[in-house]
Amino acid sequence: MKTATLFLIPTILADNTAENVLSPQIKAVISQTNYYFVENVRTARRFISSLKLGISIDSLTFFELNKDTPLAETQAQMQILLDGNDAGIISEAGCPGIADPGNVAVRIAHQKNIQVVPLVGPSAIFMALMASGMNGQSFVFHGYLPIERNARQHKIKELENAVLKSNQTQIFMETPYRNNALLDDILLICQTTTQLCIACNVSANDEFIKTKSVKNWQNDKPNLRKKPTVFLLG
Repeated sequence: MKTATLFLIPTILADNTAENVLSPQIKAVISQTNYYFVENVRTARRFISSLKLGISIDSLTFFELNKDTPLAETQAQMQILLDGNDAGIISEAGCPGIADPGNVAVRIAHQKNIQVVPLVGPSAIFMALMASGMNGQSFVFHGYLPIERNARQHKIKELENAVLKSNQTQIFMETPYRNNALLDDILLICQTTTQLCIACNVSANDEFIKTKSVKNWQNDKPNLRKKPTVFLLG
């Protein structure tokens, strides 16, 4: 029986950037793969179509894998790999398994002794860290901070304390329409000397990545509304 492979397939972070940020290997794998676990079926279909590989999208099979997908459902769908069919995981944006539910399928694959192959591609989290000038030896990604303001402010202070205590870079993000509220709280709560990196629209033509002290950001606050952004404290 053919041994199947589960490919982790990165996608673009910004529109019209595929030629700049995706390796040829990604196109080669997609050209030969018919089954996909995806965070959003519509987005995944549009992404594959945009690569113009001559693939009939209707011939592909997509299994939705998001935070609400029952574990038993994904376990059953993984049978396609045990039957010898390769499959891919496609995130909503960036690298699957990082800040998305793709890790569920990966964990099942390891349990069933299915080979897992990560492909090279863009990750806003790691690209922001690379460009921040902050500690890349010790860092933590926290995902989304609490929505409720008091809880969010408490978490921000907790993250700053981790920076001050151990020089550990703290990385987090927010839903784009709440970016400005999060930034306001950072500038209110953190010490003026704390370093803040704002990485906005990473890999896009209007990419903005800048590290400054909280004091300097207070005097030059950007408008981040509806712009995908990663925040780093260091």
